[in-house]
Amino acid sequence: MKRLPKLLLLALALAALLAVLCCTAQADAAIWPQAGSEVKKSGKVKVDVSNVSSGYFMAAVQSANKHKLKLRVVKDGETLTYDLNGRGDYEVFPLQLGNGKYEIALYENVSGKKYSQEGKVSINVTLSSGSAPFLGPNQYVWYTVNTDAVAKAAELCGGKSAREAFDAVCAFLKGNFVYDYVKAVTVKPGTLPDIEGTYKKKMGVCQDLSAIMACMLRTQGIPCKLMIGYADKQYHAWTVSIINGEEVFYDPTAALNAISKVKEYTLERFY
Repeated sequence: MKRLPKLLLLALALAALLAVLCCTAQADAAIWPQAGSEVKKSGKVKVDVSNVSSGYFMAAVQSANKHKLKLRVVKDGETLTYDLNGRGDYEVFPLQLGNGKYEIALYENVSGKKYSQEGKVSINVTLSSGSAPFLGPNQYVWYTVNTDAVAKAAELCGGKSAREAFDAVCAFLKGNFVYDYVKAVTVKPGTLPDIEGTYKKKMGVCQDLSAIMACMLRTQGIPCKLMIGYADKQYHAWTVSIINGEEVFYDPTAALNAISKVKEYTLERFY
C-alpha cells in the first residue's frame, strides 16, 4: 500500500480538527440559564432580567403562595400566558417575540375563574441574536445538564456539522420513539411537555417529542423552536430549526406516522 503524501496527511488532519472545532463551537453556543443580580420586583412578583440579551428572563413569586398563579407576557399587542409555580422558585421564560418592550404581570386566582393582578414589571430587550431564545431551556422546553437527552445529543452529534447533527437527531427519534396514544386522550389541558419522562419511556405525544428534539438540538448550539398550533384541525406541536441561516421544518409525530397527512399547519404560539 502506498504511503500518503505528507501534504495530504496534513490536509486530512486539519479537516478533522476543523470538524471538532466546529462541533465544539456549536455546543458552546448553547445557553444555560442562571439567576443574576438584576431583579425587578412589583407586588408579589420578582423578575430576574440579568440575561435578557441571551433570550430569557426568570420569574417567581416573592414568597410561597398556595393560590393558582398566571404570568402574562405582553409585547406589541401579542399576549402569552403561563402558569407559575407558587413555591417561590424561579422559572425560565423565553423572549421569543424579539427586541422591544415587554410587560410581565402576575395574576392570582381569587375565586372561581377570577384573577387579580398582583404585580407588573416592564423590560426593554435587545437580544444578542434573533435565535438566542431558542438556544436554551425554558418552561416549555425544560431540561438541565443532567437530562438524559442532553448526554445523548452530545454522543450523537459529536464531530458533525449542524445539518448532520439535525439529521442524526431526526433519525434517532424516528428509530427509537413511539407515539403515546393513551396519553393523547388522557392528558389534561395545560400539561407541559415532559422531556425526561418521555425520553425514559421512549414514548410521548406531539409536544413531548417536539420538546425532546428542541432540547437535543439546542444543547448542540442549533436553534430550534417548539411550535404549537393546528395541523389542519387537530391541535398539534412540531419544530422549526435554524440551520445555516435557514428555517427547517420537522414534525416528529408525522415522522412516526402517528398523524394523518397534514395539508396545512397553522401556528398559534412558539417557545
